[in-house]
Amino acid sequence: MKKQVLKDKVVIITGATSGIGEASALVFGRNGAKVVITGRNQEKLDRTLGQLKSQNIEALAILADAASESDNKNMAEKTISHFGKIDILVNNAGISMRALFQDLDLDVFKQVMDTNFYGTVYATKYCLPEILKSKGSIIGISSINGYRGTPARTAYSASKYAMNGFLEALRTEVMNQGVHVLVASPGFTASNIRNGALTAHGESQGKSPRDESKMMNPEEVALAILKSTLQRKRDLVLTTQGKMAVFLNKWLPSMMDRIVYKEMANELDSPLK
Repeated sequence: MKKQVLKDKVVIITGATSGIGEASALVFGRNGAKVVITGRNQEKLDRTLGQLKSQNIEALAILADAASESDNKNMAEKTISHFGKIDILVNNAGISMRALFQDLDLDVFKQVMDTNFYGTVYATKYCLPEILKSKGSIIGISSINGYRGTPARTAYSASKYAMNGFLEALRTEVMNQGVHVLVASPGFTASNIRNGALTAHGESQGKSPRDESKMMNPEEVALAILKSTLQRKRDLVLTTQGKMAVFLNKWLPSMMDRIVYKEMANELDSPLK
């Protein structure tokens, strides 16, 4: 892949202070893009910005909560003011949860939807006018959970199904205006999302219930997203397990109910009995 394939392109990546977001900022930046990163923690933002600048990547860091409409509006305005345009938006900011729905506070459900789904809606709304001008790309970092719901992750599954539906409808609206829309579904990826997953009452889970060493690493995912963006692909489903889950859920859904229940029940400290 040529080093400057994204030369002079302006890329916004939400939730870019760890995991897939941070890796994407570095990968897109190394390939010539000017990168705008957002996050809710100033210290983490400064650390990621330092990494980007140490690699001579032109970058801007904006403190923003994906769940805030006003923060997303400000993100778009600051990007346009600083770089003059927006070419690519990567809707990456997200949180997870793990608890049985019967035990789950609805405030936690809403928090997950506000970040994962409405965060995508808000960012896309305020960046779309510039992306229409540039005939650029809108990318949603979704999940296999956007194709197959999993028990004890009702809010997360709902947020990813909603994201997929929103982006599919939007893609069809703008497909004759030169705008590319990609839904990327990474499958299990070694990142902080499971460590920070919310419990039934909104506390951070604190540790991953799965073996992270057997998962894709964030840079592998970021490289696949970059390649799919350059090819202007419609969908990206990663890992053999992820592709099998999507296929089997479409054709053998009842069997998948049993497979998924067993898989989730075997997690460390699973709430499933």
